[in-house]
Amino acid sequence: MHKIILLFDIGEEYGQKLLKGIARYSKENGPWIFCRMPLFYRETLGMKGIVKFAREWEADGIIGQLYNNDDIKQILNAGIHVIAQDFKERFSNIPNITGGYFEAGEMGARYFLKKGFKNFAFYGFKNIVWSRERSDGFEHYLRSQGYKVHYFDQDMAPTRELWFYKPSVLSQWLQSLPKPIAIMTCDDERGQHITEACKQVGIQIPEEMAILGVDNDEMTCNLSDPPLSSIALNTEKGGYEAAKLMDEMITGKIGVQYDIYVMPTQIVERQSTDIASTSDRYIAKALKFIHQNIEKRITVKDVLRQVPLSRRALEMRFQETTGTGVYKYIYNLQIEKFAQKLLDSDKTIFEIAIESGFESSKNISRQFKQIKGCTPAEYRRRHLSKR
Repeated sequence: MHKIILLFDIGEEYGQKLLKGIARYSKENGPWIFCRMPLFYRETLGMKGIVKFAREWEADGIIGQLYNNDDIKQILNAGIHVIAQDFKERFSNIPNITGGYFEAGEMGARYFLKKGFKNFAFYGFKNIVWSRERSDGFEHYLRSQGYKVHYFDQDMAPTRELWFYKPSVLSQWLQSLPKPIAIMTCDDERGQHITEACKQVGIQIPEEMAILGVDNDEMTCNLSDPPLSSIALNTEKGGYEAAKLMDEMITGKIGVQYDIYVMPTQIVERQSTDIASTSDRYIAKALKFIHQNIEKRITVKDVLRQVPLSRRALEMRFQETTGTGVYKYIYNLQIEKFAQKLLDSDKTIFEIAIESGFESSKNISRQFKQIKGCTPAEYRRRHLSKR
């Protein structure tokens, strides 16, 4: 029976999902015993005190947020296996729970380009790996398409808490940016900073500024005003794989240790990006109608009823704005919504298909594979914790 100390923040959804994945693996392969140690113990006990407790408890391993190589050395010298969540940077001498940060940045860039934006910005930290690499992926893809990215480093802002609720260097920066603009933030908390700062200076979201976070922390995203769009991650799967790796380390079944990568899965769209950047008011109206009614299985004819345009004029102007035709845009959005439900619900694929307005699970399986490259069942398996 393994005894594992968990030393990470479960106050946020990222930590909760890691814990859920770890717990799932332990139930399948345990039983294990866990000590969920609050982070403030680090401040009161220090790493020396944590290691002392771990020895007395006879812990086999620690999974958690660790700050420096001295912490790692103390744990390893005590004969305790360790996997670190890359809170600041990746460690080179132990396995990390890390992420496809660069890929998340690229996903955000592609998403905004499809919406027709020409101006882009990123808000995050340059000295933290998960923020820096998300920024790198975002900027790399946009530069390859001929665009530049405005950047704001939070370290330029005041250190006091809740500063973003008041006029600040952030609100000044937001005012200085060209409009309309698409902003990606390194995580959802920074996304909420932007939505609050925009209120201070009267910037309209999403009309003037579309905002995209990362982590899809539903509490933070829905507390934001307006609700924040975000890149979802397969975090629970990362927790499951971290537990499997810890099991292999403790039992000696592994030779070379490896990092666990939490990858981006999809963009969960909420009001903060629910618009396309276009000066064409009819296309903007058409896009708003599509997004507000996508669950109703609308058709191109339904869209035509919303704007005083011929079918040909609508298609030409829609293609110019979004890069695709009206039918294909609706079709792709329906598949994206269906994919989101596959990961958010425990219902069967058939039940989700019927609820989403598809005539049969067979048809949706074929259509889904055309867009995603795999069947709904394969997609679900790929992104959930079980292997």
